[in-house]
Amino acid sequence: MDKKIINEIEHGKKIKENAEDIWGWGSPTGKVRAERRSKLLVETAKISEKDYCLEIGCGSGLFTNKVYDRTKAKIVAIDISPDLLELAKERNLPVEFRVENAMQTSFDDEVFDVVFGSSVIHHLDIEKSIKEIYRVLKKGGRMIFAEPNMLNPQIFIQKNVPFIKKWLGDSPDETAIVRWKMKKLLENYGFKNVLVCPYDFLHPLVPKFLIHLVLKLSYVLEKIPLVREIAGSVIIYAEK
Repeated sequence: MDKKIINEIEHGKKIKENAEDIWGWGSPTGKVRAERRSKLLVETAKISEKDYCLEIGCGSGLFTNKVYDRTKAKIVAIDISPDLLELAKERNLPVEFRVENAMQTSFDDEVFDVVFGSSVIHHLDIEKSIKEIYRVLKKGGRMIFAEPNMLNPQIFIQKNVPFIKKWLGDSPDETAIVRWKMKKLLENYGFKNVLVCPYDFLHPLVPKFLIHLVLKLSYVLEKIPLVREIAGSVIIYAEK
């Protein structure tokens, strides 16, 4: 079994008890960020009830839940970690949850209208995962992901300094996205209408009383050239 896969399975075991806190979604600010992120995923890819969707790296099912609530789409959600999938299944959603390797799934070619995920591609072999996403998407299908931005100073340090990576609860192999490299990679694999856009200056540790103010500031900073390049996340969208 691939060492990355083994590491991710072990990582899932370690974080099962407080996964969403480790990922930053458990705080009041994290909950606001999760709502905004799920809205962006749905609206950017125009996911609707008629779509057959694959979510890769569903983890605890947080974004499975949010995307389903917004769309009522038919969703198959996969993760390599049985431990995290148990958390997802506890949500009792009308979703099929499966243990699968996102870099080499068991699905037939050209099955899905949409492939989506939150903070997952940076855990994988990026080229293998992009190739697999392209394979399982129907012609005209869409992919949409939100991932950490490598040009954000905190994320750059967190992903590249081993003891900080371990201290902050990252898995050993995870990295972050350099947006122009991702755009070129997607285009090289045949995707079209590629968009890799930085967004989000609302840090998970912002106090509750400052959330509204910082969120408004974030909307402004996201529109400023160069400044927006150091936002915390990127939205990745492409069509087959």
